Amino acid sequence: MRILVAPDKFKGSLNAGEVAENIASGLRDVLPDAIIETMPVADGGEGTADAISHACAGEKVTCAADDALGREIAADYFWLADRETAVMEMSAAAGLWRIAPQERDLLRADTFGVGEMMRDALGRGAKEILLGLGGSAANDGGFGMAQALGFRFLANEHEVETPAELVNLARIKAPTQSMSATIVAAVDVRNPLLGPRGATRTFGPQKGGTQEQLEILESALKRLADVVAHDHGCDFRDTPGAGAAGGLGFGLMSFCGANIKSGFDVVAEFIGLRAAIAKADVVITGEGRLDEQSLEGKAPAGVARLAREAGKRVFAIAGSASDAPAVRAAFDAVLVLARPPITPAESIARAPQLLQERARELAGMM
Repeated sequence: MRILVAPDKFKGSLNAGEVAENIASGLRDVLPDAIIETMPVADGGEGTADAISHACAGEKVTCAADDALGREIAADYFWLADRETAVMEMSAAAGLWRIAPQERDLLRADTFGVGEMMRDALGRGAKEILLGLGGSAANDGGFGMAQALGFRFLANEHEVETPAELVNLARIKAPTQSMSATIVAAVDVRNPLLGPRGATRTFGPQKGGTQEQLEILESALKRLADVVAHDHGCDFRDTPGAGAAGGLGFGLMSFCGANIKSGFDVVAEFIGLRAAIAKADVVITGEGRLDEQSLEGKAPAGVARLAREAGKRVFAIAGSASDAPAVRAAFDAVLVLARPPITPAESIARAPQLLQERARELAGMM
């Protein structure tokens, strides 16, 4: 029997590679003769660069950058020399994980460090930059990123310095040199820039934004979109994915000519997932929380879709899972770590052991 283990991360517990190895270990206890291949996956959020580098033997690169509050940090990305491609995650610089809860300041947080990472990759001669959007601490519409790449944002001839000040934006001056690389933005959401489903109102509260701050930033992003449309003749505010990473999707399209793509599809193509599924008899995937949102472009649903297309059985192991019929119907079976008497907190703490136990249980079922 050939088994492909292709999970996403269990957020707050294990990365995708660790999840895959623990599942494989449990399977081998029961099925010692099985041929088991591990292939960590991602969907544009955190873990995207690791998944691609794991499959493509990327070289880790470290560069100086700013975090979302302007503090100097060291940010990592991967360099694929044979493709002259840089693979990075915006969260490496402007990630929420870098900002302590008591430090969060959404009116000031920006993506300048993301632009610094891109600038470093361009200096290496990158022909392509693949940027995973997810885990952002900012809500600036890509304003900071564009500043780092040479764009100037002016309000009455004064430089705009923070995302909140974009409400007074009058014009945008582009740098004399245009983007020399193809930019691909990998996203796991389809939200527009503005409105009830937009970057600010959907994701702002998760980043510590108060109601007053969210109103200011919604107005700021609307003004940014209006000025971009006037000065640059393009309007991506309603494009699916524009609201990803605090509107960074919008900024990358507007200022860098980026292509917005499904993060899962990008990762699947880079790592050769479809071919690996074709060789397998059984596919196992999973993530920390499997629910209706998982069906909207997340990695496990993508793995299940490709497995179904190839006529393969596909199973999921998750930290916890919804009982929604659509979620359960996507897989031949769903096994969860957090089931009585095990609490969700215990399942996180004991994830390696429980993953191996559920894998042994699944092996018995197969």
